[in-house]
Amino acid sequence: CSELSRVCTAFLAFPVAGNASVLQSMFDASPADLTSDPAASPGYAFVRKNCSCLASRTYLANTTYTVPSAVPLNATAAQVATAAYAGLAVPPPGGALQRPPRPGAVVALHLICGCSSGPWNYLLSYVGADGDTVESLSSRFGASMDAIEAANGVPGPDPITTGKVYYIPLNSVPGQPYAAMSSAPVPAPTPTQNTLPETSDHHSAKFPYGWVIGGMGVALALIAIALLALLMCKSFHYNHQGSNNQRKSPNQPMPHNFQLLKSGSFCYGSGRYFCCQFGNEKQSRKGGGDHHINVPKGMVVDVFDREKPIVFTYEEILASTDLFSDANLLGHGTYGSVYYGVLRDQEVAIKRMTSTNTKEFIVEMKVLCKVHHASLVELIGYAASKDELFLVYEYSQKGSLKNHLHDPQSKGYTPLSWIYRVQIALDAARGLEYIHEHTKDHYVHRDIKSSNILLDGSFRAKVIC
Repeated sequence: CSELSRVCTAFLAFPVAGNASVLQSMFDASPADLTSDPAASPGYAFVRKNCSCLASRTYLANTTYTVPSAVPLNATAAQVATAAYAGLAVPPPGGALQRPPRPGAVVALHLICGCSSGPWNYLLSYVGADGDTVESLSSRFGASMDAIEAANGVPGPDPITTGKVYYIPLNSVPGQPYAAMSSAPVPAPTPTQNTLPETSDHHSAKFPYGWVIGGMGVALALIAIALLALLMCKSFHYNHQGSNNQRKSPNQPMPHNFQLLKSGSFCYGSGRYFCCQFGNEKQSRKGGGDHHINVPKGMVVDVFDREKPIVFTYEEILASTDLFSDANLLGHGTYGSVYYGVLRDQEVAIKRMTSTNTKEFIVEMKVLCKVHHASLVELIGYAASKDELFLVYEYSQKGSLKNHLHDPQSKGYTPLSWIYRVQIALDAARGLEYIHEHTKDHYVHRDIKSSNILLDGSFRAKVIC
C-alpha cells in the first residue's frame, strides 16, 4: 500500500465454533461487526474491521489479546497470541513479545487485512487450508476465479498454500448475523391436512390442564412458605446476634469472622464486593502467622453493619504475585506499587504500601468501602505484614486509558476507535456522577485524568477513586 491516510472496511474469515463474546474480545469488535456462515463446513465467522495502511506499507488492523492461564512450555508471547488467530495475526515490530507470556497479560497484535484497489467493495482475509483451490474458494465465497487470481497475483488455478493469507474479493457483506455454531435442532414435521384435526382434538380432550394448574399452585405455595421461614430464621439470627453483642463489654474486642470466597469468585451476597468495619483486627485465617495490621483506634469504616471485609494472608499475596516479581509489576502510584496477581482463581491488582502509609490506607478503605458502581474500580479486600499494607482491587485487563491515547502502538497497546472513546467518556462520567451526587457522603474526585481511568476486557471504563 502507498496511501498512509487510507482507511477501508475489511473482513476476516475465522474458523470458529464458539460464542460471540469470545470473538468480540479477541478482535475488539462489537456484535454488529460479526457475521457467520453456519452452512459451511467447517463453519466460519466473519469479522468486520477498519483496515489502514501503516508505516510498514502493509494493510493491517489492530487488536489486543489476553494471554490465557494455560500456555505451552517454552513458547513466546508472540507465538501464543498469533497461534490463537489461526494465521490472521502478526506481532507488532520490535521484540516486546519475544519473552515468555504472562497469564492475564494483554498484548497488542496486528490483523492481516486488505483494501480493494479493484472493482470490488471489500476484501476478505482468508487463511488457506488443506485441499483449498482457487476453484473451491470461488464456489465457497461466490467470487469469480479471475477476481481471486487478480487480487492475490495468482497466475492460475494452482493449489492454495496452506497457512498463507489470501484475499477474497467481495461486493457485499459476507454471511448472516452471527450465532454460536452448534447443531440445530431437527424441526418437527409439518402436520398434514388429514392428521391435524385428529391430533388437535385428541390433545384438547386428554391433556390434564386442571392437574397442571393445581400442581403449579401447590408448588408456588410451598415456595412462599419456605421463603417466609427463611426470612424468620434470618431475623431471629440477627436479633440474637445483636443482643449478644450488646451484652459484651465495650472494651472487649469483637470476634472477626472473615467471609471466604465461594466457587473461585469474589462475588457473594448481593453480587458486589463487600468490605467494611474493621479496627485493630488480626488476620485470623489459618497460616496467617504473625502478620497483622494495626489500625488506629477511632478510624473505623462505618459502612454496612453486617458485612465483613475479605482479608488475605501475607503468604497468599506473596504467592499470587510470584514474590512481587518484576514480571508482575503493573506500575507505580503515589503511595506504592501495583502488582498483578491471581488470588483464589481470580485476577486482581494488588497495591503494595509501607506501614508508614497507614493513614492513606485507612482513607482509601473508608471511601472505597462506601462506593459500589460498575464504573468505579472495586476494592476486594486487604492484607498486611509487619512492615507493609496491601489493598486488593479488581483487575482491569486493558490497562489505563492513558496507554491507549498517547502513542499506544509503541507501548504495545491498540488505538481506540471513536466508538470506544465515546463509551469510555460516558462510563467515566457515570462513575463521577455517582460519587458526586448519589452516595450518602458526597465525594469530589479532584484528580481525574487518563491514568486514573482503567479499561476492562470489553473496554468499559472504571475510575480509580
